[in-house]
Amino acid sequence: MKFSESWLRQAVNPAISTEELVAQLTMAGLEVDAVDPAAPPMSGVVVGDIIAVEQHPDADKLRVCQVAGGVDGELAQVVCGAPNARVGIKVPFAVVGAKLPGDFAIKKAKLRGVESFGMLCAQTELQLGDDDAGLWELPADAPVGSDLIDYLQLNDNIIEVDLTPNRGDCLSIRGLAREVGVLNKVAVTEQSCEPIAATIADSVSVKLEAPDACARYVGRVIRNLDLSQPTPQWMQEKLRRSGVRSLGPAVDVTNYVLLELGQPMHAFDLSKIDGGIVVRMGRDETLKLLDDSNVKIDSSTLVIADHSKALAMAGIMGGDESAVGDTTTDILFESAWFNPLAIAGKARNYGKHTDSSHRFERGVDAALQVAAIERATALMLEICGGQAGPVVVEESAEHLPTAATITLRDKQLAQQLGMSIAATEVDDILARLGLTLVSRDEQGSTWVAPSWRFDLAIEQDLVEEVARVFGYNNLPTSTPVMALELQGKPETEQALSVFRRQLIAGGYQEAITYSFVDPDLQKLVDPETAAIALQNPISADMSVMRTSLWPGLLSTAIYNLNRQQNRVRIFEAGQCFVPGEQGELTQNMALAGLICGSRTPTGWTASKDKVDFFDLKGDLEAVLAHTGLAEQFTFSAAQHPALHPGQSAAVLRNGEQVGWIGQLHPGLMGQLDLNTAVYLFQVDVAKISTSRLPKFSEVSKFPAVRRDLAFLVDGQIASADLISEARNAAGEHLINLKLFDVYVSKDVENKGKSLALGLTFQHSSRTLTDEEINTAIDRVIKKLDEKFNAELRG
Repeated sequence: MKFSESWLRQAVNPAISTEELVAQLTMAGLEVDAVDPAAPPMSGVVVGDIIAVEQHPDADKLRVCQVAGGVDGELAQVVCGAPNARVGIKVPFAVVGAKLPGDFAIKKAKLRGVESFGMLCAQTELQLGDDDAGLWELPADAPVGSDLIDYLQLNDNIIEVDLTPNRGDCLSIRGLAREVGVLNKVAVTEQSCEPIAATIADSVSVKLEAPDACARYVGRVIRNLDLSQPTPQWMQEKLRRSGVRSLGPAVDVTNYVLLELGQPMHAFDLSKIDGGIVVRMGRDETLKLLDDSNVKIDSSTLVIADHSKALAMAGIMGGDESAVGDTTTDILFESAWFNPLAIAGKARNYGKHTDSSHRFERGVDAALQVAAIERATALMLEICGGQAGPVVVEESAEHLPTAATITLRDKQLAQQLGMSIAATEVDDILARLGLTLVSRDEQGSTWVAPSWRFDLAIEQDLVEEVARVFGYNNLPTSTPVMALELQGKPETEQALSVFRRQLIAGGYQEAITYSFVDPDLQKLVDPETAAIALQNPISADMSVMRTSLWPGLLSTAIYNLNRQQNRVRIFEAGQCFVPGEQGELTQNMALAGLICGSRTPTGWTASKDKVDFFDLKGDLEAVLAHTGLAEQFTFSAAQHPALHPGQSAAVLRNGEQVGWIGQLHPGLMGQLDLNTAVYLFQVDVAKISTSRLPKFSEVSKFPAVRRDLAFLVDGQIASADLISEARNAAGEHLINLKLFDVYVSKDVENKGKSLALGLTFQHSSRTLTDEEINTAIDRVIKKLDEKFNAELRG
């Protein structure tokens, strides 16, 4: 929230500087984000009065003005092209020698042969508003020749505070003034909201059909308004410094009351209301809002309606049909209390976050509605004239919030703060905060919270308030003393960071995506699992918890491919959220990767080959090798709904499935508009982390012997099965076994393939004999012949 320091000091003015005020608010929990001057640097700009206007002799769009208010009170000739330059208006006048924002110096000039001594200014030229349609017309009573900075009281600061959701009571000048008054023990001058006597009997009936959502609705008819009257300059300035644009008297008054008191209000064109007001839930109807958008109102949304149609989304935004316009003369002021639970999330669901919804979601003082409508009435009558009808109040007392009664134990307070504070000082702090003392005894005291402090409900809330006002810096500090037991770190558990480093070394980049994903994409990737839906999602395409990391990686890949990044290698480590059969939620850490595009980066030595299944398999095998137990991992052909039926495999460890690997299913590629093959893997980190305990073994000094064998086998036999059997048959002296060649005949009739294995043997304490090696080779040949009918090639 932004506010003017001078506006705040009109209500409470402690003898402290701006810097001290800012520090005080921040330490009290109202964090100040920024402090900016109310006006940019400028000098030499005064209030000018146009005395005479003549047409420029050589330019149709220029006028020669005689302006009073210049140096020494003399008339100054100024050439001006503004369409509203006319006799009798008072405008900002930058005299010769003035400096405007942006260090723009005003000099004597000659325009089309006519001398000009200064410049008449618009709001945008002074950076004091958005109106650039013409000269900035100041009030008729503005003193001619006075410095504009002094006249508009621009020696001011705009302070922006970032409030926590529980402090909705400080979203107004009144609320902030209360806080500053409490912190400085200074009296607060609250704005008078005296009742305005009705001069006409006109009123509108009000019916509450949803009292649990709207427990109080206050309305008032005001007739015969002259809305052509300008909003007073002082009000426009206060609104501007609060970041609110002036839109005319009716809207400005409601915005002003919102900022001053914290009560959102709305003004309806009375002639557009059919019958009376009905506060009800939506009926699947369409409503055109003030921002010209059309929204479909469902039955969970509270609306303000008349007897035939919806008029506004309650607490969020008014409707266009009942909006106050230039021809409006009769209005209905609305001031209501909406249950925060009825408004919370609705503005975000419709994409209509407003100042009103921001306040109603956090809570508004339930005792403020009548005072706010009286204040708005007084301002409206002062600006636009008119006659006010009686205040109509419709409420459901049983649905209005009740003030909390809270007991604060002195012993508990001392224990929480680490020190004892005198009971009289505690009582003084709480009384200044607006709480009412019910009773006090030796054990503690009982208090009733004020209506505007709806965040005070339990004892801990009062402890926090005492600490905050007493001053956190005044509380003692002490170093906690406790016995710390070092936790063991098993060496047989491989850290996730090791797997990350391996992938990064392989050219992958780590991605971090949201845990909530698009339900449609989630369904495509994992159709067999019902993902957990969020009750209050950020948006419709981020509304379910992921059961796999693939949706996030696919979205990232698509984003990059659509931006000419044709080679993508990414991975992610994160939690997946899988619902159980009994409704329980299982969270497991997963590691997933995705590759697509060319095998090597672009370069004059690079090939144009595309990545394939075995590229990704090799990268995953390199990750799994860090466990030191690579022989425990195998890849078994299996089908996954999101993977290509012929290029997918389950990743197994000692027969237990730990993940998946494969090419994205062609059907999914079509639905995602992908025109390049995408390969993915995902493994369960907990199931792959167990590693071999590091153990020293001496490097053999004796030579190693390698024998290469090539076998003809059936094309359906998996190379992993062949390698596993060969390793088991080779014996204890085998130190390495590699598949170094695969040949598949192009002959359609010949469906076999050739697999070439390299076997390396070595003994740690002696040289192996040819007989020992030949025996091991014979065992391998015999075993593969028996198991797979493998034929040794000559």
